Amino acid sequence: MNARVIDGEIITTRLDDVRAYEGVRTRRILAFILDYCIVALLTIPFAILVFLLGLLTLGLGWMLFSVLVPVVAVLYIWNTLGGADQATTGMKMMGIRLDRLDGTRIDGLTAVVHSVLFWAGNVILTPLILLVTLFSDRKRTLHDLLLGTVVSRSGR
Repeated sequence: MNARVIDGEIITTRLDDVRAYEGVRTRRILAFILDYCIVALLTIPFAILVFLLGLLTLGLGWMLFSVLVPVVAVLYIWNTLGGADQATTGMKMMGIRLDRLDGTRIDGLTAVVHSVLFWAGNVILTPLILLVTLFSDRKRTLHDLLLGTVVSRSGR
């Protein structure tokens, strides 16, 4: 729980307030779409660099195209979701952020693992990822439950 007892007084955090989860599911889906577009746009300059590298290496550099999008996405997640705001650009635009239930900060590695679990879960259990939010506390997805994280409204 996020409630702590200090000098016999129960102190609650914003994660205990139900208002912090109003509209999170819809905002989360919209943030995903925005982030997907941002990663696609960020891939373009790197694709140009890989193309030029391929010309210089007589085609060997073009093998990097196979890992280009995942590498760009991991770097994006590491720097945004694992950063000080604990939110990607899409999440910031939607007014949500990722928090740990124990109150510690989200580091880059946890952010990347969160994202990888999301994609792995979508490949294997697509409808289950969103169905879990209908029955779990705080509208948490399957990968949130596994990592002890929650997505909440940042302004509340």
